[in-house]
Amino acid sequence: MLNLPAWQRSLTPTFGVPEPGQYRAQPEDFIVDEQLDFTPEAHGEHLWLRLEKRNQTTLDVVRQLSRLCGVTPRDIGYSGMKDRVAVTRQWLSVHLPGRDAPTDLSASLAALGVNVLDQARHPRKLKRGVHRTNHFTLRLSGEAVQSSDFMPRWEALCAQGVPNYFGHQRFGAGARNLQRAEVVLAKGWRKRDDRQGMMLSTARSFLFNELLSARLQDGNWCQPVPGDTLMLDGTQSVFGIASVEESMVERAAVLDVHPTGMLWGVGDRASGQAGAYEAQLAAQHPALCEGLEKSGVKRGQRALRARLIEPQATVEKDAVLLSFALPRGSFATAVIGELIHHPDTA
Repeated sequence: MLNLPAWQRSLTPTFGVPEPGQYRAQPEDFIVDEQLDFTPEAHGEHLWLRLEKRNQTTLDVVRQLSRLCGVTPRDIGYSGMKDRVAVTRQWLSVHLPGRDAPTDLSASLAALGVNVLDQARHPRKLKRGVHRTNHFTLRLSGEAVQSSDFMPRWEALCAQGVPNYFGHQRFGAGARNLQRAEVVLAKGWRKRDDRQGMMLSTARSFLFNELLSARLQDGNWCQPVPGDTLMLDGTQSVFGIASVEESMVERAAVLDVHPTGMLWGVGDRASGQAGAYEAQLAAQHPALCEGLEKSGVKRGQRALRARLIEPQATVEKDAVLLSFALPRGSFATAVIGELIHHPDTA
């Protein structure tokens, strides 16, 4: 059975392993604000609700809305899954064709610890992955924030970006999701065994982290190599390069473009040095790679690094308050793991 390895950290060669630290001592120490780049159109069959929750998952709120509005969970849309131990704000949509929401909906949600911040009608259901960024406000404490290298570490992340690892929460407690994915793929993936595609996603996430770790070890995780597919910052637009020109090196240095890694699936393999990393991955994890290809899932690309958007740090008496945004799909725990040593981010 596969277990999660201790993946590489970008700052370790320069600063060493970070000192122990704490985060999320209470939900208010981990605030997430999901940002869309559009607003509801104020008409339509779907009621969109901007909600703030504390100590609840997104699916907890989906179940509550389903019961209060008399709809099925599949009638409720959301863009991203948010943490439980946190204060999080996000939009959800409820399909209510031809009828209003219950008059006491806001009060009923408030009694369950969920506040309605805004609401509007919209013609369409809120789809997964349509938000642009997540804004984080994090309070870190412990020995790490008292260390003389804490702020230099932070400044280095602001300048060079953050390794865009999938967080350990993707793999489940004790890597159980990864172990389940290995079993499902070994016997042949079937949708009835994995309705939401979680096992496919878990396996692809693990392989991506392995590829990123290999490039971190070789020191080229944020620099283009021959055969790379590059992603434009702030978009999902990608383009391939056969060789590395100086202009691409310069654009990568200012975080305008980012090297990407393969989300494993059916499709042409990369060429050149980038292709060699993919071949190495296939040799190291043949069962996962072959199982994903047999499932028919299409190859995708994910940036190997994430740029911190509008980062700020405020030093408090016994803690440091960090504020920044990340593109959708990037994990704040990848940032935290570069700054403090904690079991959840190791």
